[in-house]
Parts: sequence; C-alpha cells; structure tokens
Amino acid sequence: MTPTSDIQSRITALTAGETDAVALMATLACELHHHFPHFHWTGFYRVVAPGMLKIGPYQGGHGCLAIPFARGICGRCAREEKTVIIPDVEREEDHIACSGTTRSEIVVPVHDTEGKLRAVLDVDSDFPDAFGENDARFLEGVCGLFRNASIAW
Repeated sequence: MTPTSDIQSRITALTAGETDAVALMATLACELHHHFPHFHWTGFYRVVAPGMLKIGPYQGGHGCLAIPFARGICGRCAREEKTVIIPDVEREEDHIACSGTTRSEIVVPVHDTEGKLRAVLDVDSDFPDAFGENDARFLEGVCGLFRNASIAW
C-alpha cells in the first residue's frame, strides 16, 4: 500500500458520480487538507475571467480573494498551465503572502475535458521544502478528476 492509496480510495468513493465542479473542489480540499498534516492551506482558485483567478472552496485560514495571472505562484501556474513547486516562498519575489506562516507551496493546474484551464489547486505548508515530485504526481492525478466530460462548470 502506498502512502496515498487510502486517500485515493476515499476520494474515489466520495466523488463517484459527482458532476458539480464546486462540490468536487470542496470535497477534495477537505479530504486533502485533513489527510496530510503538512497541508496547512488547501484550496482552489477558479478562473473567473481572462487572466483572473478568484478564491474557491478551501480549508485553512483566509486566502487571497483574487489573483491575476500576472502575479504570484498561483498566477504563474495559471499562465504556464503546469505544476509549480516552491521549496521556500521567501526566496520567490512574486510570492503573494496570504499567510505569514507559509514556507513552501505547490500549485497544480485544473483542466476540463477539452484541456481548458478552469482552476488551480494551491497547497501551502508552514514547513520549508514540504513538497516534491511524488506530491506533484499525486495532486495532478487528483486534479485529473475534473477532466470528466460530465463536470458542470
């Protein structure tokens, strides 16, 4: 059994047949946040207009309400449409500090069935260097749930 197999099974069971994107985001944010002790802020930023992200379902303290694609790590992920891992946010000039305790971050793009960017999954940790390639692969797989053709955006 892999360290993530139990959460994968739980996510699969909880989200089976779900077609509402917001309900899916809320469930995933909750399950991920409470499963991994180093996930201190776990949530989604939705694409609401060209070049603009707005906060979606999340777990943890307050997040930024809106993030332009031109700013921050979430904006970079949205612009480049690829996963971004930041081992030390204090070394990143474009990091937006929504929380003064965040030390590292991973942000994963969320695409729909046609490959259109719909959101990003943002996970912050109060520990430095908390995320690696295994986390990236796992979270990319989780975000793959949104590629279902029946998801209502």
